Amino acid sequence: MAARRILIVEDEAIIAMMIEDFLVELGWVVVGPAARREQALAMVRDADIDAALLDVNLNGGDSFPVADILSQRHIPFVFATGYGSAGIADRFQGVPTLTKPFDRDKLDRALRQAMAGVRCSPKPASPI
Repeated sequence: MAARRILIVEDEAIIAMMIEDFLVELGWVVVGPAARREQALAMVRDADIDAALLDVNLNGGDSFPVADILSQRHIPFVFATGYGSAGIADRFQGVPTLTKPFDRDKLDRALRQAMAGVRCSPKPASPI
């Protein structure tokens, strides 16, 4: 089986290094990390990757434009955030989301869900 390639988008260097260690232990080849949205956008447009892990908050901006490109390219991804799923844009409510801090096993589980195309149930529509 060919090595799986994953892009890390994370603006905190120490967290990015921890995530990279987890991913290498899980058998992934790490691309990046990208610390800024512009850098992540450039990488995600052309990178040969199988998945991505996106920090939601990047230096005060968000990674949703990166997620949009990943969606268009049909590349699975996982969000990581300190704010929980409440901080995720509505269009991405079904994407696996890790709440920081997380451990290697939670990361592995979320990536397996993303790779299998498993999406969490969307929030029910409110009655009118």
